[in-house]
Amino acid sequence: MSYLRNTWYVAAWNDDIEAGKLFARVILEEPIVFFRDESGIIKAIADRCPHRFAPLSQGKLDRGIIQCAYHGLRFDGFGRCVHNPHGRGKIPSAANVKSYPVTERHGAVWIWMGDASSADSALIPDYAFLESTAAPARFRGYLPTAANYQLIADNIMDLSHVDYLHADTLGGGAISRTKIDVTELNDGRLHVKWMSPNEVPPPVFGAHLPDPKANADVWTEVFWSAPGNMLLHTGASPVGRPTEEGVDTHNVHLMTPRDERYTHYFYAGTRTFNVMDAGFNAFTAGFIEKIFVTEDKWMLEAQQECMGTADLLSLKPVLLPGDAGAMRARRMLQRKMHAEQMAVTSPAS
Repeated sequence: MSYLRNTWYVAAWNDDIEAGKLFARVILEEPIVFFRDESGIIKAIADRCPHRFAPLSQGKLDRGIIQCAYHGLRFDGFGRCVHNPHGRGKIPSAANVKSYPVTERHGAVWIWMGDASSADSALIPDYAFLESTAAPARFRGYLPTAANYQLIADNIMDLSHVDYLHADTLGGGAISRTKIDVTELNDGRLHVKWMSPNEVPPPVFGAHLPDPKANADVWTEVFWSAPGNMLLHTGASPVGRPTEEGVDTHNVHLMTPRDERYTHYFYAGTRTFNVMDAGFNAFTAGFIEKIFVTEDKWMLEAQQECMGTADLLSLKPVLLPGDAGAMRARRMLQRKMHAEQMAVTSPAS
């Protein structure tokens, strides 16, 4: 399967990679081992010893150096073999493994899977609110899902499903009745918006408005960045009142492919109400996780199972108005992937 490579993907949350421990993860079909060096800086190298291809993640980490469990070759954070315990200790010139640019940003570990010389941390989407929001009003999680990453991204880009799949929690009927607005932004992002004045608010928001039973002005917008990073902003306010008088949440949904049919799904959220209530935050985090696991996850995996290895568009799906954002995002991603492939195959001028 082809992937966009010259871009940043989320590999893990930063506390997943602990000092003194090795962390293995497959990204874009490539096994990678992550660890922190003696300064606490995260390193990432291919998780396969070049000698007999044993997984380095099963070895030992000592002062920022990995020792292969099979024959004892040692590798540093740049993928260089720095010790050969056999014979006279000469290190074969080919005894190196691929290393990857990695950086920590917004509480996540980001990895660049393409040309290392092109890695620019300024290209990481700006999700600074994840760190600036008070700790009791933010949460995050990880949901490995047996479905293609674009299929999962479609789920966020077409939120009309909330009125049915999440009818008792996130839905209220407003999105299904609202015209979708889709705009390609100059910075390469896609903006998808639903503005629903004087509508039934989703139960999760209505419960925190002055009159939980009254209609409200409801808004939902998604900012998509290739290949599968989404910022979701949604909320509700009393009819005719400024949005500042309402309640809202900012959430990220970050999709990193493991392979064609499996995705590392990272999510995080913040809110503007009950900000300092840690107990409410624990409830909210559990509530959201339950929705993802019991409602989204099973449906996405069931979709993938029905589709098999076929690409969505090859099956010629019937399209509804709510699909406009997801289809536009797919086309934008295809353009980026095509441009990247052309740059690789075209001779240098």
